[in-house]
Amino acid sequence: MLITSLQNPRIKEIVKLKNRRKRDERQVILIEGYKAVLSALENGYRLDEIYYCPDLYLGENETMLIDLAVKGGATPFQTTKDVFTKIAYRDRPEGIIAIAPQIHQKLEDLTVDDHSLFLVAEAIEKPGNLGTMLRSSDAARVSGVIVCDPRTDVYNPNVVRASIGTLFTVPIVTTTTDEFVQWKDKNSIVTLATTPSASAIYTDVDMTGKVALILGTEQVGLSDEWLNMADERILIPMYGQADSLNVSAATTLVLFEAVRQRRLKGLLD
Repeated sequence: MLITSLQNPRIKEIVKLKNRRKRDERQVILIEGYKAVLSALENGYRLDEIYYCPDLYLGENETMLIDLAVKGGATPFQTTKDVFTKIAYRDRPEGIIAIAPQIHQKLEDLTVDDHSLFLVAEAIEKPGNLGTMLRSSDAARVSGVIVCDPRTDVYNPNVVRASIGTLFTVPIVTTTTDEFVQWKDKNSIVTLATTPSASAIYTDVDMTGKVALILGTEQVGLSDEWLNMADERILIPMYGQADSLNVSAATTLVLFEAVRQRRLKGLLD
């Protein structure tokens, strides 16, 4: 089916899905771009609909991707360039957008063993930062990302875009601080909170056990509740005039320190 009209009801509905309230009402997510859609399919994420515009393709594998989505049960809709530009979230669309159901995992769904590594993000505000944190988490092979008291929607299209599809490769749970505390106590997980007020440098702290690394908001860092709850506070030393790093940059540093330590102990290939 070729959609040529901007007034098509389906097109109007997709435009509405750029709004979080509309996405939550329908319990769906918008997935835009070749890599993100491919990642969703490769990780068993069911797509309901897929919209495509060959005039905007950047490569040669898009047709194969559409076929793969259709074989998985997605209903395909081809659009003109003008129509696709209308529904696209990106400034430079790649010609592929999928609609899929939201999947909500719980803390109890996460696998916990003696060397599980979790990333906990408190009240992250910027979708781009959360998406980048997911990308780093995938690279570090974390056991799960736990978003507590979020100020941004984990299904925000900018989270999907910044994650480069790793939203579909990493177990992610949205929960409250209280629920997390109960869960980590039940599973005897050691919590390490990053803060400039700490005395222990992050590279000097053992991260090879059952650990949750906790990072806070971009503006004020972790709340007192999280700092007081943590088993240990850790510091990323700063030698310039800036007193802190972007939260996604800090996440990458501490995650890959955990990776370094785990490699030394033979816990990672």
